[in-house]
Amino acid sequence: MRLLLAEDEIDLSNTIKKVLEMNQYDVDAVYDGEAALDMLEFTNYDGVLLDVMMPKKDGYTVVKEMRQKGNSTPVLILTAKSQIDDKVTGLDAGADDYLTKPFAIKELLARVRALCRRKGGDTPSYSVGNMTLNPGTFEISTDKGSARLTSKEYKLMELLIRNQGVLLSTAKIMDSVWEYDTEAEINVVWVFISSLRKKMDSIESTCEIKAVRGVGYRLEVK
Repeated sequence: MRLLLAEDEIDLSNTIKKVLEMNQYDVDAVYDGEAALDMLEFTNYDGVLLDVMMPKKDGYTVVKEMRQKGNSTPVLILTAKSQIDDKVTGLDAGADDYLTKPFAIKELLARVRALCRRKGGDTPSYSVGNMTLNPGTFEISTDKGSARLTSKEYKLMELLIRNQGVLLSTAKIMDSVWEYDTEAEINVVWVFISSLRKKMDSIESTCEIKAVRGVGYRLEVK
């Protein structure tokens, strides 16, 4: 697996690079956003780790420009900002996941493994209402358009579709989607549900995610 690491703190970058290489990853390290975009222009990566606060171009800008150019390489945002709005900004820009600094190396490795994990293109798609979930492209689509999902959004949508009409508790969703992340806060589910709803609305899906306060969520056809 080949990774691109964009982190402007040299000592931290060196530490992350060394740990990843010890775990059999091939890592290219750069120290600003423009350099990251230059590397992405000519090299295919299995995953990208982006610091938010970088010189020249920040992590949000880098991932947004990646997606505008059609680059679907999965992205993990590394951020010292822990507010929900900051996390939503990264996800809305096109990042697949985020990790808040300071973080444990064990968690970083788990996030990277999840980031690089992709289902094969021959995995069957899922359909409900007028919407299809495509595991090969990580997209939901209708005849009105399509929207790309992050890796966790995909896992959450697949879980909801496979349990259509079933009320899933927030704890069940956490166990299924964030199984390795023991430090994830319960409100992260709401963040991803909100993002999925926006993407479903953008393609005029006839499906909706209903919330039952204090209990959980279920996917229904309108």
